[in-house]
Amino acid sequence: MSDNNKLVAETRTEFGKGAARRTRRNNQIPAVLYGHGTAPVHVALPGHQTMLALKQSNALFEIELDGTTQFALAKDVQRDPVKNVIEHVDLLIVKKGEKVEVEVNVHVIGEPVPGTIHIVQSQTVVLEALATNLPEWIEADVTGREAGTVITAGDLVLPEGSALITEADADVVLISVPQDNSADDEAAAEVSAQQAAASASAAESE
Repeated sequence: MSDNNKLVAETRTEFGKGAARRTRRNNQIPAVLYGHGTAPVHVALPGHQTMLALKQSNALFEIELDGTTQFALAKDVQRDPVKNVIEHVDLLIVKKGEKVEVEVNVHVIGEPVPGTIHIVQSQTVVLEALATNLPEWIEADVTGREAGTVITAGDLVLPEGSALITEADADVVLISVPQDNSADDEAAAEVSAQQAAASASAAESE
């Protein structure tokens, strides 16, 4: 586990928007830690370190709080839509050996046959995997694929110990031939020219 994922948290005793703003001004991020039947615990996380850790998808965090350590996953990250700063994080407590459902990004690798392109139908798939061994992404290899090929969720190679939750027949990547829009462009240009000529003729009549 990266040292960036080891976060020392502090218990928060003040709540509300004003308290949250004060926490952020102190270079900390408000968060809540919950799960496994425990009461939610409101904490403050180190701002810069948390921001770096959250750049990794499905990162497992080691949260140290009041001398005890727990593993947790970020289940919801709230960001300011304008400043794009992190405003709040929901952390789900997990245990070693436990399996959880997570959404995993699909990365397309390789190139299909010349003259074709790939079209991503689904950016993510849902898996069940060990909480301590969650994949950051899954690869969809389009190398040498021909037009008309469909890569489904069931075609993806999953990490060991993972199970697919997304429907196996769900389309993920399609291989297609680029559309030739030149004929449509020529037709549109001809219609525009005809409309311009008609407008000029009407102006002369007036």
